[in-house]
Amino acid sequence: MKVVKLEDVIGTDMDVDGGNWVSRRLILKKDGMGYSVHDTVIKAGTETHIWYQNHLESVYCIEGEGEVETLSDNKIWPIKKDELYALDKNDEHLLRAKTDMRMVCVFNPPITGREVHDENGVYQIVDDEE
Repeated sequence: MKVVKLEDVIGTDMDVDGGNWVSRRLILKKDGMGYSVHDTVIKAGTETHIWYQNHLESVYCIEGEGEVETLSDNKIWPIKKDELYALDKNDEHLLRAKTDMRMVCVFNPPITGREVHDENGVYQIVDDEE
């Protein structure tokens, strides 16, 4: 059994500031669950290009409002509190926050916690041995 408190993650190396977002990494690859879980805040007024070519992601919005634009078809998906979106096809997208958005994000495969978006919005696979 493992219990993770958000208050114990904030201010540690598991609290990653990506500029437009802050990701508090709660469950990671090292925890052996087969997925990772993050509490992420997307900052109001930002647009973030993301393309998880190596990961699938489900995102549950628990606060705020924004939208996702899938770049393959330029479709805009409004997102608000109590809604989940799943990037089930490694969808390249733009995430826009109208207000601060607080999201619970689940990644498969799990991330190690050291990943940051590259110039294409991708999390590269990080070897545990690094």
